[in-house]
Amino acid sequence: MPQVKIIAKNFMDMVASLPAMKLDNLYSNAFICEAILRSLPPLAKKYVLQMLCIEAPVSAKSMEEWVLADGSTKHKVAIDRLLQLRLLTENVDRKRETTYRLNPVLQSNLQKLLVCGEVLPREPMPTNVIGKLPSLENLEDFAVEQWECFLLQLINSSQAERPSNISSSTMKVFQRGLLSQREKEAPRLTESGFQFLLMDTNAQLWYIIREYISNSEERGIDPSDLISFLLELSFHVTGEAYNINSLTEVQSSTIKDLADLGLVKLQQGRKESWFIPTKLATNLSMSLTDSSSRKQGFVVVETNFRLYAYSTSKLHCEILRLFARVEYQLPNLIVGAITKESLYNAFENGITADQASCIPWLFYIISFLQQNAHPRVSERIPSVPENVTDQIRLWEADLNRIEMNPAYLYDEFPSREVFESACDFAREWNGLLWEDSKKMRLMVKAEVHTNMREFLRRAKQ
Repeated sequence: MPQVKIIAKNFMDMVASLPAMKLDNLYSNAFICEAILRSLPPLAKKYVLQMLCIEAPVSAKSMEEWVLADGSTKHKVAIDRLLQLRLLTENVDRKRETTYRLNPVLQSNLQKLLVCGEVLPREPMPTNVIGKLPSLENLEDFAVEQWECFLLQLINSSQAERPSNISSSTMKVFQRGLLSQREKEAPRLTESGFQFLLMDTNAQLWYIIREYISNSEERGIDPSDLISFLLELSFHVTGEAYNINSLTEVQSSTIKDLADLGLVKLQQGRKESWFIPTKLATNLSMSLTDSSSRKQGFVVVETNFRLYAYSTSKLHCEILRLFARVEYQLPNLIVGAITKESLYNAFENGITADQASCIPWLFYIISFLQQNAHPRVSERIPSVPENVTDQIRLWEADLNRIEMNPAYLYDEFPSREVFESACDFAREWNGLLWEDSKKMRLMVKAEVHTNMREFLRRAKQ
């Protein structure tokens, strides 16, 4: 079976990283099966549908004939993905012929879906019980307000326009890895926290949910149960009301946490209480590469490093303040400048100029400005002037001109023969940093110091 390292970039990657037993149990949920099918690459989806009514194993050679000769790479990617998700089981017989078979539980659920059609996870509550529901516009405003409140509290709780209704325990769960705090000091954004704030909403949401799932066992919740419910939530209808009494205890606790982030809105009636999913909840299973939910840009950067952000959001102002000097803020306009000092402050706090860094984060300063470019400049190539992007990289490189590495200096060798043999030894270990053959001195990396010391001790004997 192909061994492919799982890096959880979206829900399906996290599903694939689950243990085999939990993964098989997940497929007993019809909504998981449908969500999995939707997430598959086109060719993998075709294989599942093609094998849906085939009960017998299908040989690997037969499946290779389903694609054109130039589609071998896509075929391998599709098979690897299906094996990761345990949608296919692989079997190699004595003749070393490989056959594949569709997961029987998933196969049964998808067959029912095709015959009976899609069924909602739970029925919406009747309007005579709940009365008037908030409009989709009001619901979206609520989601944006809750999400921005969370992000403002992440930057600095004193910056929030109104006191946050998110409990401190819930904030600790959501902010894990984004904030650090030393004794007798206020919480401070970590390197991950700065980069998190430069992501788009879709990527931020996935990061938070991923951490929420990863830490679920510490709260006594099975991650597979949580993934199952969150994917099930994405099949609810935005703006409809659903009875909270239809949820389990774990699901009720989860729905309250999600309400703090604006994924659902909770309402209370005389006898019943219900939750209303927002677009954030129904888009939960979306991949990070899907840009359909990205909002219209608002930033214009000029060649003189002036920055204009056409926004009324306090959050946008605080994010820009992380790497730019905000000069003044009008009701619908933020004016600032990208300066050497403002960027140095950002670099010291862990933001890098672009994703060429070894840190695998998606959105940095330049990509943030490009992805949030105002419509008037977004169609230009490049949307951010080249002299600005080049200067940002130069300013970052200027900070990294000197690299500090621990090292050890050796001198006072008893003879030139011992000195030259020590230099050869250091070269063999790829640890020689500098040598002065006239004064018989050399400098080696700290990691080879122990070996060098042992070598010299033996040389003196």
